[in-house]
Amino acid sequence: MGAEERDGGKDRARAVGASAVRRGSPPERPRVRLDLPRVPRRTFWPEYDPEAFGRLSEKIARFLGTGRFIVWMTVVVIVWVGWNVLAPGHLRFDEFPFIFLTLALSLQASYAAPLILLAQNRQADRDRVSQEQDRAQNERSIADTEYLTREIAALRLGLGEVATRDWIRSELEDLMRDLELRRMVEAESDERDR
Repeated sequence: MGAEERDGGKDRARAVGASAVRRGSPPERPRVRLDLPRVPRRTFWPEYDPEAFGRLSEKIARFLGTGRFIVWMTVVVIVWVGWNVLAPGHLRFDEFPFIFLTLALSLQASYAAPLILLAQNRQADRDRVSQEQDRAQNERSIADTEYLTREIAALRLGLGEVATRDWIRSELEDLMRDLELRRMVEAESDERDR
């Protein structure tokens, strides 16, 4: 492709754009390819993985709900208060109303509460999915049970028409009685004829 062809292409594009402006229609935008992902836009907000953040919040919430956390928190508060009451004056960093300790505990609580709520929301989502799967499994079990019930009823109806051993035995006994009666009748008729 030579320089003349490139310049000719630009001139042609300018002429199309200029004619579009003269006609009052907007210039053509480049076609967007739907088979390619969009180029991500730059944002001012930091990007993070919500799943990784959720897993981290669950780990923190699990730790906050243990006896180990309560013991460590108690030890930290006792050491903090003990240091600021018993240490020499120039080494104390938080005097009696312990405002810095209050601020630190408030900050910890302000972060702990949303993390615990996030962990609870994730658990509720998992529970909802599990319940939906259980419901679907129960529906399949009910459908299977109804199918088997219909099959058993059909077998019972079919067995009602099938000759059972007891029925055949009773029919044979009836035939034997009939045969014996016929023999007896024939024997009596033979005796009369003689």
